[in-house]
Amino acid sequence: MSVIVADLGETFDVPDEAAMRALGASLVRRWKAGDVILLEGPLGAGKTTLTRGVLSGLGHPEPVRSPTFNLVQLFTTEPPLMHADLYRVKGWQGIGLEDYLETHLCLIEWADRAAGLVPVGTAWRVAIDFAGEGRRVAVTSPDVR
Repeated sequence: MSVIVADLGETFDVPDEAAMRALGASLVRRWKAGDVILLEGPLGAGKTTLTRGVLSGLGHPEPVRSPTFNLVQLFTTEPPLMHADLYRVKGWQGIGLEDYLETHLCLIEWADRAAGLVPVGTAWRVAIDFAGEGRRVAVTSPDVR
């Protein structure tokens, strides 16, 4: 896995699923309860795979399924983690996501549907896209403007 550090954050070239999980396990060391991570990328890009790595880094045993039909999954890790998948909804209102923002590490797939949930510039952004056979992952912290 190669890493590019730029003024706007970091970009990781991720060759396969195992590397995506390893990246998630590595990134979680930067995050804490109260952090919101907005996961962006097309279907099949690896948002849930990255989340599996995050959970593995927090000591949660497999398996972890996508919350596409449940919308929200809670995990009793340290810190506690809330994983939401907004693919099947138009927005976050009425789901109760705001109840977890201060107490959980919050990973939200389909970040464009979370507009207005957190103030602009306060969430981490993880953008995943296809890059040949692998993926390119751009990570931007809230303090990078």
